[in-house]
Amino acid sequence: MSLTRIIKEIGRGCESAGELSFEDARQLYGTMLDGGVPELELGAILTALRMKTESVPELLGFHQALNERVYRLEPPGEVRPVVLPSYNGARRQLNLLPLLALWLRRLGVPVLMHGTLEGHGRVASAYILRELGIMPCASLAQAQRTLEHERFAFVPTAVFSPGLAALLSLRNRLGVRSSAHVLAKLLDPFAGASLRLVNVSHPGYREKMREFLLATGASALLLQGTEGEPFADPLRRPRLEYFHNQEAAVLFEAELDPIRALPGLPQEHDAHSTALWTRQVLAGEAPLPMPLVNQLACCLYGSGRTHDLVQAKAIVAVETGSLAPV
Repeated sequence: MSLTRIIKEIGRGCESAGELSFEDARQLYGTMLDGGVPELELGAILTALRMKTESVPELLGFHQALNERVYRLEPPGEVRPVVLPSYNGARRQLNLLPLLALWLRRLGVPVLMHGTLEGHGRVASAYILRELGIMPCASLAQAQRTLEHERFAFVPTAVFSPGLAALLSLRNRLGVRSSAHVLAKLLDPFAGASLRLVNVSHPGYREKMREFLLATGASALLLQGTEGEPFADPLRRPRLEYFHNQEAAVLFEAELDPIRALPGLPQEHDAHSTALWTRQVLAGEAPLPMPLVNQLACCLYGSGRTHDLVQAKAIVAVETGSLAPV
């Protein structure tokens, strides 16, 4: 594989750049994950991919390379675990991903959250979980035990893929995100035996991700994320689309009404304030926003906790004390 040829192909700018074949993409990213690309060429490749954005065949090749190297976990039961990637954190709104995870656990769904330990100026999920007394797992064995006994585990990326974690760490040197961040959000340590929550930050990227999920036959819930994290905006529900066996179904359409006012939300969104409010919601002292109630119902259905969306809605409505999701 010639790195010079690849850089020449993808490095001609966003208007003129070519696309790598699936096999070239697989070989390239495999070499990158294995640490086999020199720093100069690696920086050029990541920057070129950032400028042109990845095509679907390239994403499929990159993802295959990651799948061939990721360390695996065993599902802790018959219900598919929900996989929550957390790589952005929150800057202006509450980061409600830990709240979503803990509600899922309460509803009988095992949850794996993976991501970074640093927020880079944002409120990372790791910070909120620490406030809640939940620490990251340091090894694969610890992650497996924690998932089996506690039904929730937060695992740093490096435990599953040291090569991917190394690529993610280059953000500080390059100053921008890279294709490694896209791949991290698609990581599945359960080899397809999970329900992944996949979020897109830009509406234009949604169709590309739809093609990817349909091509891989993944079980996933696709949504417009909140500040880059895969939970429904508590002020206005995004479209929630379920993928399984190369088919797609919209479970909830996006709300078109004006953004709702939620007076119960805390004014501050730091880790301590978010953790305090999370405890209040879990204790029934504050209401769970309806968009997250809707998302919980989708996760119950997609994980196989129930085989009927209507039943999933009813369970969530009763358990959260909410009106029935519509």
